[in-house]
Amino acid sequence: MSRAQIALDAEGRFWQVRINCPGCGRVHGMQTDWTPAGMERSPHIGHAQWGFNGNLDAPTFSPSIKATTGHYCNPGQTIGNCACDFQERFPDEEPWDVPCGICHSFVRDGRIQFLGDCTHALAGQTVDLPEIEGEGD
Repeated sequence: MSRAQIALDAEGRFWQVRINCPGCGRVHGMQTDWTPAGMERSPHIGHAQWGFNGNLDAPTFSPSIKATTGHYCNPGQTIGNCACDFQERFPDEEPWDVPCGICHSFVRDGRIQFLGDCTHALAGQTVDLPEIEGEGD
């Protein structure tokens, strides 16, 4: 297995490169300026936002990756009507497993550097990217 994964669209064309994030526990997908050799690019990519070194074992992306959920998606929004108070608003529903948060990082040479604005426990730390099942694995 590698540390990054090629993701395809429904027609089997290259769409994005994904990584497993050990900070927020989610998969981050980046639409890159890179296309795997011999593959057609998906028309769904639009404007590629990340540079990628093409190395699925030791990926580097630029610029940083910032994923926000819940009230963090809208700067200035206060807590409420999001995951922070979901259970209070809907006590009979199953808990929502996507908490409000910020995951902001640089990925360089197979390591992920979490920036100080992250709301998870790995804020300020640099760790190896975990392996992810990828193209050809």
